[in-house]
Amino acid sequence: MNIKRIALWVIFISFSVFSLWVMWNVGYAGIWQAGMESSGSFQILLDLVICCLIICSWMNADARSRDINPYPWFVAVASTGSIAILVYLIVREHNKSATPNLQTN
Repeated sequence: MNIKRIALWVIFISFSVFSLWVMWNVGYAGIWQAGMESSGSFQILLDLVICCLIICSWMNADARSRDINPYPWFVAVASTGSIAILVYLIVREHNKSATPNLQTN
């Protein structure tokens, strides 16, 4: 396992555990409410939404180049945010190592 895969797994597990803890404390709606408490928190929320949209644009092109349907990933990003993006990157890295004869990015 290379350093990139290890880093993705560490970030995914750490962020998932933290996200579950936050969900347990404030709930799904509480996360959105916190993002709308002030103009500063709303700016951060919008920034994250824009980043997710940009990453989904990249994910669309990447998934299509690998003959993967990107739409389930879009739904996952809309409901879980960057957790779905991290899972996509982990799956992508796993598929890269499973097919070493293909030239991929």
